[in-house]
Amino acid sequence: MGLVYADIELVNADDLALARWHIIGEEEIKRMRVNMLVDSGAYMMAINETIQEQLDLVGPIMVKFKNRTASCNAVVLQGDNEPLLGAIPMEEMPARLPSFKIL
Repeated sequence: MGLVYADIELVNADDLALARWHIIGEEEIKRMRVNMLVDSGAYMMAINETIQEQLDLVGPIMVKFKNRTASCNAVVLQGDNEPLLGAIPMEEMPARLPSFKIL
């Protein structure tokens, strides 16, 4: 079985809260796209020091994949190691199902 990668958007969750309170503008929210290795055998999400510094992370991180989002913590790997999306963040990203009208 081969390796699976996904294009994930990472967003500083603290910045989202500050923008919600109109302390910073939407354009000031730190975010980036990362091609992450997806591993359901790993529990947590792992990011490297470069990602942590670019997003200025000290707290939770918002993870976005297509129409799914989750807020989670991440382990920070030394240097420029490959980021990893583990099982816990994947399980926290529920699919947004279309709403149906019951007749």
